[in-house]
Amino acid sequence: MKNKHLLTLRFVAAVNRKMRVLTLTLTLASLLVFLWTGTQSIQAQSLDDYLLQAAENNPGLKAAYARYQATAEQVNQASLPDPELQVGAFIRPMERFMGNQTADFRLMQMFPWFGMLSTQKEEAYHMGQADYQLFLEEKNRLFFEVKSTWNSLLLLQGEQQLAQENLEYLIKYETLALMQYQAGNSIALPSTSFRPANDTQATSSTSQMSSMGGATPTPMQGSASSSSSMSALPMAGNSSGLTAILQIRLQIKELESTLKQLAANKEVLRYQFQQLLNRPMEADLILPTSWEKAQLTLAKQDYLDKIKESNPMLGMYASEQMAFSQQAKMAKLEGKPMLGAGVNYMTFTSRLESGMPMGGEDMVMPMVTLSLPIYRKKISSKIKEADYLKNGAAMQQEETSNQLTLQWANAFRDWEESERLLALYDAQVALVEQQLSVMETTYSGGTLSLSEVIQTQQLLLDYRRKKLNALYQQHQSLAQLDALHSPSPSPSNPNKP
Repeated sequence: MKNKHLLTLRFVAAVNRKMRVLTLTLTLASLLVFLWTGTQSIQAQSLDDYLLQAAENNPGLKAAYARYQATAEQVNQASLPDPELQVGAFIRPMERFMGNQTADFRLMQMFPWFGMLSTQKEEAYHMGQADYQLFLEEKNRLFFEVKSTWNSLLLLQGEQQLAQENLEYLIKYETLALMQYQAGNSIALPSTSFRPANDTQATSSTSQMSSMGGATPTPMQGSASSSSSMSALPMAGNSSGLTAILQIRLQIKELESTLKQLAANKEVLRYQFQQLLNRPMEADLILPTSWEKAQLTLAKQDYLDKIKESNPMLGMYASEQMAFSQQAKMAKLEGKPMLGAGVNYMTFTSRLESGMPMGGEDMVMPMVTLSLPIYRKKISSKIKEADYLKNGAAMQQEETSNQLTLQWANAFRDWEESERLLALYDAQVALVEQQLSVMETTYSGGTLSLSEVIQTQQLLLDYRRKKLNALYQQHQSLAQLDALHSPSPSPSNPNKP
């Protein structure tokens, strides 16, 4: 009975221990899921945060906004001409009938024709709006560069991951080749090498990043295998077998060099990204561990309508046309006379005339002036100049609209192509993964060589590499579509007439 009771206690204690371990495991798992979810959420918002930092800190964008502010201040510069004050003092008083004149003061204010000041303000306001549209265009260009550099960084990061996986499989295959060579057996080498193309250039954020292309076949000496297009590694003691192993090691060295080059390219892009944000080069840069597919926010035709409605360059030419219209109106108003009103104040002192004081009272005389714009040729020339500029801005707006339509079409063509390629590569990756699962089962039964499994794995890596480039093309297309229109509202100009 005592032993039975002892066994029961041990069983209960064991169950309690297992429950505590299970509870701790579940708690840790929940914590890891929470942390991972939070990290993904932070990373998902990181690009928007970087765009905000670029908008706040980029000196080029600040300079564009300063130019707009300077132009907007011209609205306050449309005002009446400054009044003129003339003062004349006589060194020797001039004898007049009213007495001796000692000084002459004249104050005059000119007034332009009715509507001139409001027209000048309207012209300055529309020119300010044109500069604001240039600021928006600069912002769109900056955001495109930030997004493009971000996409290039993610592309290089993905290529690094694929190249690292490629290197690991190549090292495993080298180990297998050594074992087979030492055992005196033959081993089939895949017809393609295991290295990515090392011609990836990442010196510009706006250029297309070249992918790690498929490697060229590596000729190997020995008899051909009848079951696949592979070269056979001869038996131990044959110099050709050792040559094949050295060839694999050469590919490993080249792949290691490619990884270093990818890291160097990524570092340059990182510096470029920090420069766009006007941050220190050593500032932290968080990249997401995974790269998700992009999503369109509008339909295809809606994007074109949005571009025609809010593209900054189209808005700039529209503002210029309105400004030139006001300029032509102002030229017509310059052909109207200007009115002037003023006062003339003259000081006198009394003088003796036949022993009797004469005069000595100051005199005030109101004055009115009128300009006579009789030279009409310059007025007509100014009106024609404004009309020519307006027509030129209209033609330039139409040309820009045609160019934007072409850019929209090209961007959507690239988007649709990337969508088609992503669907294709997803299907191919799924089929190759299914094929790998079957081949691993067959290999465990001893009816399949490991080289065939590794060759299929290389095919899987190649499809993943192509999918990575299609994903890059998709995100670049979306960035270009976003750069063609500006969602920003018009500025609230306190100087608006």
